[in-house]
Amino acid sequence: MRSAVLFLALFFATAYASPRIIDKPIDFSEDRVEMTKEYIQSHYGLDVKDITIKPKIIVLHWTAEPDFAKSFGRLKPEILLSDRTDIKKGGALNVSAHFLVDKDGTIYRLMPDNHMARHIIGLNYFSIGIENVGGANNTNQDLTPAQVESNIYLVRYLKAKYPDIELLMGHYEYDRMKKTKYWLEKDDSYFTQKNDPGDIFMKAVRDRVKDLHLKEPPKESK
Repeated sequence: MRSAVLFLALFFATAYASPRIIDKPIDFSEDRVEMTKEYIQSHYGLDVKDITIKPKIIVLHWTAEPDFAKSFGRLKPEILLSDRTDIKKGGALNVSAHFLVDKDGTIYRLMPDNHMARHIIGLNYFSIGIENVGGANNTNQDLTPAQVESNIYLVRYLKAKYPDIELLMGHYEYDRMKKTKYWLEKDDSYFTQKNDPGDIFMKAVRDRVKDLHLKEPPKESK
């Protein structure tokens, strides 16, 4: 009887274990660090000695790619890819994110979560970015239940690590942040429309982290 109880305990502990975070670094030489400093200077008007941030916001994204390797491949290089004409005016620094979640829920850490990534206009200096493989054609809300679970885990993990985090948002909600204290972008014309990661995904994650009392972006830009 005792062995049966022990077996069940081990089974449920394994079945519901927290997902493991796998380190899979993107290219981040001193050149990328210097480009990040330049981005902070040109876009936010801040002269910084390093690229360390104090996170206040978690931003969820999708990659608009159905394939993990292609998604990772777009974030890995240090220089912005030539097809990113929509944000080319923002500089040569490539886009990045702190975490990338595959369709099966596997979590990959791409860079230190307290270093600035270029993942959201205006808010990079205060935010941690979580990318999710999917969002075909940048419209399909095809993210998986496994990704929902992993994003919930990451939100809880990051809030515990950085208690000052106070806001959870989807990339598509970032226009509502323009008049908040966290919006630093100096160029009013530097802005793109976003759909990721979709309202279905955001609701699924938010419903499961209500106990953290994380705020949403203001309903309207003030």
